[in-house]
Amino acid sequence: MTKEASFEAALFFAAELIRIPGLPGREGDVARRVREEMQALGLADVRVDEVGNVIGVARGRGEAPPVLLNAHLDVVAEGVHADWEVPPFSGEVREGCLHGRGAMDIKGPLALQTYAAAAMIDRAPGDVIVAHTVLEERGGLGMKHLLDSGTVDPAAVVLGEATHGDVCIGHRGRAELEIVLEGVAGHASVPGRASNALDLLGPALAVVRDLAEDQESDPVLGASSLVATMVDVRPETRNVIPDHVVVAIDWRVLPGSTEETLVKRLRDRLRAGIGSPPAGLIYDVRVATERQRTYTGVEKDWRLFSPGFLMSPEHPAVRAAAKAVGMRSPGVGAATVRPWAFATDGGWSCGVHGIPTVGFAPGEERYAHTNRERLEVAEARWAFGRYPHLIAGLQRALSA
Repeated sequence: MTKEASFEAALFFAAELIRIPGLPGREGDVARRVREEMQALGLADVRVDEVGNVIGVARGRGEAPPVLLNAHLDVVAEGVHADWEVPPFSGEVREGCLHGRGAMDIKGPLALQTYAAAAMIDRAPGDVIVAHTVLEERGGLGMKHLLDSGTVDPAAVVLGEATHGDVCIGHRGRAELEIVLEGVAGHASVPGRASNALDLLGPALAVVRDLAEDQESDPVLGASSLVATMVDVRPETRNVIPDHVVVAIDWRVLPGSTEETLVKRLRDRLRAGIGSPPAGLIYDVRVATERQRTYTGVEKDWRLFSPGFLMSPEHPAVRAAAKAVGMRSPGVGAATVRPWAFATDGGWSCGVHGIPTVGFAPGEERYAHTNRERLEVAEARWAFGRYPHLIAGLQRALSA
């Protein structure tokens, strides 16, 4: 017997998911529970791909282009439990809000999307693909794999990242670059025998500050931004002159930026600002890389670059989405169209693959990654009721 696709059941499912921890690379228990729920709701072709993404399809009644609903399976760490007003893995509904890690980023919206798709079985103008992906919080390996592999081929993507009921159309991307300073290590008692890599740190930071003042701007997304966030020194011994210093750079970039152009720009500015370093010292720039391992056992060296994207407010998919969603208050007219402040997997779907991508979900961005994370139940109920209109509106617009 197929499970009823009601809001109350979706809220119960969201609370259940909150009670299952799922850090990036450790989403296996969450994925298994999501797969079970997709099957119980009657979705077709429910499966888990190589990297652990969970995929299902709500079969529509017509031949309209398929729409993909996407949320991610992972959440950020919860921190110190005592700092939470409501325990982070409680999934408790208190004072009109669902509380806990993932309530709005993103297990609450994940549950709503899954149930909304199930409610459209045999009703939507075309198929509704539901794909919940891994490792979004570490750059989006899951979404990139999903689209690169051709497992799904949607005509549009709806991301479940919090929009507070608005329709979001883009965001800046993020690049994590590293300035690598190299010297010759030596005992601190005889500094003349060493080349201290820290001697280049001050000039390198000055270049970063200067470059931060010379950033391009977009009328919708605002300006790109650049800041040094961490310095790693090796050896980590206070009586040894270090030969290896790495300065981490967080660069929030506009759409169209690439790893290669960013590395070249920072490298050129370092050459202009530092010039030829003293004997025994060298410097370079690279994109930060980390070894990522999915819960299914796939390992990849992941370069920490997530592209941005921006849809035109006049794009048919955006106009259809805004009209279909409408305004929560006073309940008439089109939804507000705006960008997100944070990055999403939309950089892969739209920025790289060119698939029209919008965001719609309940939840306030200010609660993301905090120990006050919550999702207002009334807003979630309203958003759940708008999803069928959003899906049908997008499919009709893309059929025209």
